[in-house]
Amino acid sequence: MSSLSKFICLVLLALPFSQRSQAQEKEINTLIDAWHLAAAEADFDSYFSKMADDAVFIGTDPTENWQLEAFKKFAKPFFDKGKAWSFKALERNVYLGSDQNIAWFDELLDTQMKICRGSGVLKKVNGQWKIAHYVLSIAVPNENVDQLIQIKENFDNKLINSLKQ
Repeated sequence: MSSLSKFICLVLLALPFSQRSQAQEKEINTLIDAWHLAAAEADFDSYFSKMADDAVFIGTDPTENWQLEAFKKFAKPFFDKGKAWSFKALERNVYLGSDQNIAWFDELLDTQMKICRGSGVLKKVNGQWKIAHYVLSIAVPNENVDQLIQIKENFDNKLINSLKQ
């Protein structure tokens, strides 16, 4: 078999995997966009239906490490008032595990807090993608880090001391 024939065979064998990966990425992007939209529209049921039963949400405050039920209780009053939060992806990178049942992503977001960074892990649950873990961070330009440290120093010192005890 010639080198060209081998190359063509490899391409033909890889094509279905590539197409499946692209379809999975599109499905994941659609899910995350719909999740963010559900929050912007204060649609509690839609928002939380996109999360796995054992999901974790890490917020911007250092005390926000929410297991799903606690996160629902925290978020419910915001959703009930018709105003949760509004995140719109400016860019997103999606990565698929080799078994196509786990994915992870990072995204740059336009939010009411200005630019934030989100990252997360998704898993297939009964054939559907669900958000299993999400981390939200406020993006701080490097040249502003010293100012930010001064702003949060007292809070951080108190929290550090309490966590060390």
